[in-house]
This record gives sequence, structure tokens and C-alpha cells, in this order.
Amino acid sequence: MFKIDPARVDLAREFKAKPYGEHSPDLQAVLTVMRGLPIEGKHVLVMTEPHRQWTLARMTGRPPKPELLSNHVFHSLEEAEWFVFKLRWEQITGQPLPLD
Repeated sequence: MFKIDPARVDLAREFKAKPYGEHSPDLQAVLTVMRGLPIEGKHVLVMTEPHRQWTLARMTGRPPKPELLSNHVFHSLEEAEWFVFKLRWEQITGQPLPLD
């Protein structure tokens, strides 16, 4: 299985610059690891206003359902995706991503 190297901040920069569409093989591997995290406790985004607002949530319970974290509201999907990317990066690598 692919292991995310916390020193590969170039991959995080690539994601931030282009969160959608085709990615390099290494970034695609990072995203596969991130998306493959167990559903319980996983951070997700919930569209709380159609195409205008997204709220961070964490999957909890059985069956899992999103619990909104209302202190994290975004008005840009790209901003929201970047926030989740950074959360998952730290969760997996144990190190915060040194990028804003």
C-alpha cells in the first residue's frame, strides 16, 4: 500500500492548485489513501446551501451519519476541499501540513 511521505508537500501544492481533474500518479495515490480512510470518524463536507455553502462534518454512529461541525463553514468548495485535505494529511502522517 502507498504510504504518504509528509515531506512531499509538492503533492499538497499540486492538489491546492488543481483540486479537480487529472492528477499526477503520486497525488492520485495520496488521494486514494485519504479517501480510503475508515468511514467512522472521517471528515466530510456537507452542502448546507445549494452550491453556495459547505459545512465540515464528521461521520459518527451506526449506521454512520454526518455530524455537522458548524464552526467550519465554507463559501468556496475549493477552500472546503483544501481544509479537508489538510485534516486528512495530518491524520495519516501525524504531521500538520506546513502550507496555508
